[in-house]
Amino acid sequence: MLEDLFEITWLKILASLFTSLIVTYFSIPSIVSVAHAKHLFDEPNGRTSHKQATPTLGGLAIFSAVMISMLVFFDFTSFPDMQYVMAGSIILFFIGIKDDILSISPWKKLFGQIISSLIIIILGNIRFTSLHGFLDITFIPYWPSVILTLFVMIVIINCFNLIDGIDGLASGIAIVSSLAFGVWFTLVKDWEYVAISMALVGALLAFFYFNVWGKKNKIFMGDTGSLLLGLFMAVLVIHFNESNIYNDSEFRVAGAPAVSFGILIIPLYDTLRVFVTRSMNNKSPFSPDKGHVHHRLLKLGNNHLRATVILMSINVGFIVVVFSFHELPMEPLFVIIFLLATLLSYVPVYMLKKRNQEIN
Repeated sequence: MLEDLFEITWLKILASLFTSLIVTYFSIPSIVSVAHAKHLFDEPNGRTSHKQATPTLGGLAIFSAVMISMLVFFDFTSFPDMQYVMAGSIILFFIGIKDDILSISPWKKLFGQIISSLIIIILGNIRFTSLHGFLDITFIPYWPSVILTLFVMIVIINCFNLIDGIDGLASGIAIVSSLAFGVWFTLVKDWEYVAISMALVGALLAFFYFNVWGKKNKIFMGDTGSLLLGLFMAVLVIHFNESNIYNDSEFRVAGAPAVSFGILIIPLYDTLRVFVTRSMNNKSPFSPDKGHVHHRLLKLGNNHLRATVILMSINVGFIVVVFSFHELPMEPLFVIIFLLATLLSYVPVYMLKKRNQEIN
């Protein structure tokens, strides 16, 4: 009986992955055709790194694929609060679609993110309730918990929005991160969240193909895709942290907050570094520039794919490190993560300076 149940569970997970992949794969060519017919393009400008007008509605395919996969294969009786995640994602979907087609103000976009997040936090009760002993804080009272969770969700949502600057980067990092969470959820037999992780992976694999190698059907995910990616990754982070509070299995992760940061190191650290750099230069942290690490990798002569693979590989390295040293006290683990990230982020800066010195 248990073996039959195990087989059925894995069939559901594989079906979730392949359903999401197939829906994305077959919907993107149709979306591209409509975008071309209606002239819905992202035009090249001084801030972008692409050289031709490209449709930006890839998020529509990702959203449709993940929603269909979840509706068909997710057990809502086990996790009834997941309906609020879907409600929040629908709000962000419409915010993103409007921004991709007509453009909306940053404040309206932020307001939509706050409403979407609060639906998940308050109605769905999906929130941080403990810092796992970080700074000697364990239990978090309700309203501080809501405020902290809202802050983290807004940060993660916008981090994925900000790193979506070259082909394959946002989707590639999300694939790596979703796989990391999915593997851990598999080890602890948290099957519904394995299904969510795999649905994301399936949709993103198909999107990655068209985004990186697509010629006739090349497409960007746009704000619709990056905002939704950030939302789903935030939900996985929260559940991962909450699952490790009372988890007494051999796979319990001791420093879950630090490990979460390591899993999302590229979007989180790069956004933090860029914001600090802009502030030190008396610029608004939100002013666009080409100071992201992927821009520096392009300046070194890497194409989009090579830069994306480099950053995905670094992200995988951090995942290995944080899971290997998760039993360290959290404060030293955070220090190790920050020092290593700072050192690696300086490498392209050093190489650019050295190349300019050789030229001059």
